[in-house]
Amino acid sequence: MKISAFKWAGIFLLIFGFIAIILTPLSKPPVKPVKVKKERLQKPLAVKGKIVIVIDDWGYHLNNLKTLSQIKQPLTCAVLPNLKYSKTLARELSARGCEIILHLPMEPKEKYNLEDNTLTTGMTDEAIRQIIQDDLSSVALAKGVSNHMGSQVSLDKRVAALVLEMVKSKGLYFFDSFVIQGSVFGDLAGQKGVRFAKRDIFLDNQKSFEHIRGQLLQLQKIAAKRGYAIGIGHDREDTLLALKKILPEMEKEGYKFIYLSQVAR
Repeated sequence: MKISAFKWAGIFLLIFGFIAIILTPLSKPPVKPVKVKKERLQKPLAVKGKIVIVIDDWGYHLNNLKTLSQIKQPLTCAVLPNLKYSKTLARELSARGCEIILHLPMEPKEKYNLEDNTLTTGMTDEAIRQIIQDDLSSVALAKGVSNHMGSQVSLDKRVAALVLEMVKSKGLYFFDSFVIQGSVFGDLAGQKGVRFAKRDIFLDNQKSFEHIRGQLLQLQKIAAKRGYAIGIGHDREDTLLALKKILPEMEKEGYKFIYLSQVAR
């Protein structure tokens, strides 16, 4: 019996349909998304205030480099010029992450223990400019200049103005150690457009650990009120050991340590 073309077409459709059913994969149940536990992220502490620590009088020796290297917070280091270790210390301190400034010797009211080529009020303008130029060459990495001693110069508008003009011409900032009330550096810096900052607290005018801690507490209060504060310590083992212990505690309380250039304005 002959099968019509129509019937053959139906048979082929049935065969192809059966094959298609066999080859179609079984549908899989929907995959449930895996719940990932979200870790609680600790919110960073709000910054209570910013603090600058300046360490003065580097240049006489290399004794405290190891201790300084153990302090992880930013420090600004003031290096005296033309001493045996001035160039070495500027390089080594910078390599350890410190900001470098020239600690420029200036005439005090009490004429003792003066460095060679200390700026004095009796010098000519040209002599003053030449000393500053030479001193900056000795501390070539300096980003700013501060006064070493200088209670007499700090009251003399002519010499202070010459210092600030040189500082501005080199693209640096000036930091007033503020060794005497009535210092003219601040007003003159404003008039001449020189970036400027001024010391708030001396940290180690007494060498005991508890005194340094107390001075740092005073620094915290100023920073919390004004937004920032600047303290000066010195290249002494006792001072650096105290900072090594206390600065991390201050960080945990919410105080941030920054370089002097970040507040000079």
